[in-house]
Amino acid sequence: MSSWAPTKYKTRNWSSYNDALRRRGSLSIWFDPGMVWVPPPSGKRGRRHSFSDAAIQTCLTIKVLFGLPLRQTTGFVESLLQLVGLDWAVPDFSTLCRRQRTLNVDLPYRGGTGPLNLLVDSTAIKAEGEGEWNARKHGGPKRRIWRKIHIGIDEETLEVRAVEVSTSNIGDAPMLPELLNQIPNDQDIGSVTGDGAYDTRKCHDAIAARNARAIIPPRKNAKPWKPTSAGAIARNEAVNATRYLGRAIWRQWSGYH
Repeated sequence: MSSWAPTKYKTRNWSSYNDALRRRGSLSIWFDPGMVWVPPPSGKRGRRHSFSDAAIQTCLTIKVLFGLPLRQTTGFVESLLQLVGLDWAVPDFSTLCRRQRTLNVDLPYRGGTGPLNLLVDSTAIKAEGEGEWNARKHGGPKRRIWRKIHIGIDEETLEVRAVEVSTSNIGDAPMLPELLNQIPNDQDIGSVTGDGAYDTRKCHDAIAARNARAIIPPRKNAKPWKPTSAGAIARNEAVNATRYLGRAIWRQWSGYH
């Protein structure tokens, strides 16, 4: 029996392939002349800010995109404003450093075409301690501090709709109601999809309270609950489906994958 060999693909559309690679290096930056660069008087006592939050966010966005220090960011934004013919003042590096600590970034949400289908999960981020390779190679300290980030993502637009940060000893299920609370009440939620860690009463009840459909695989030893709530009734239907039809058919029927 011959061993498996990976399939090799040859590029045949070289013209379109080269055009796509060339377009990766194109750069276009627009500055709206109607943008509020200098904030209006707030009516409060004290000196007002010389630059609006939008101006600070623009400079910091360019800093992150191009990986520039604060001083180089100031010069880069100043040259861009000169190219587009805008005589706006540019905040210095100390102003950017001071304002970025309290800047409230408002991320616009595009929205989907129908009800929100939320995908929930969590991941861990190391906050303190040596890396795994360094600890294994040089025998560094094994004390590490982890933080868990619980995320809710729109299935259609892949935009983050809800975020919660907890310590590493907090499970996924207790944070699901907190994620759903971040979704506005006037937002229709069609379904909430999660893995078996969210197969708890509180999770199903929180999803049912938002009139959404729970797409959560029951645990392998799952037993029906007492039908005392809408969440328990929906969960019992999933348990019966996986028991009599099988998990593979339930996944296709519910759209779990």
